[in-house]
Amino acid sequence: MSLHSSLETGPNTGYMASYLDALSLVERLHRLLLDVIKDEFERLGIIDVNAVQALLLFNIGDNEVTAGELKSRGYYQGSNVSYNLKKLVEMGYMHHQRCEIDRRSVRVRLTERGREIRDIVTGLFSRHAEGLQGKNVLSADGVDEITTALRRVERYWTDQIRYIY
Repeated sequence: MSLHSSLETGPNTGYMASYLDALSLVERLHRLLLDVIKDEFERLGIIDVNAVQALLLFNIGDNEVTAGELKSRGYYQGSNVSYNLKKLVEMGYMHHQRCEIDRRSVRVRLTERGREIRDIVTGLFSRHAEGLQGKNVLSADGVDEITTALRRVERYWTDQIRYIY
């Protein structure tokens, strides 16, 4: 059953259909991004890190953060963050250290191995950016327009969550 099968007829039917198409596309693009990362790691023979973990290492970058900070930035949800951080520490991709002020909080940062994974993902994204621009798939203005529109949706959804509580 598609998202569209539950649409009612009315003056906003066209808008609703476009909105649902956009939601489906965002969801598919996220899954496809993970597949692209997975494919790159398989090509390089890196099998101990999955795509979600690689993206987590990329997003942490040179920062020292807590799981809570990653969640609040909107990168990850729920226990998935804690599980993946624990696995990355166990595999030697991240350092962890208890916070001096709040002993319940653990701060993490990348190890040299973690930075190598981050650099692979950075290189992949850089090649994609060059390819998109070089093949005229998407101009710099096009990227800016998409980003602006997605930020407005993000702000709207965030306001909806805050309004509920």
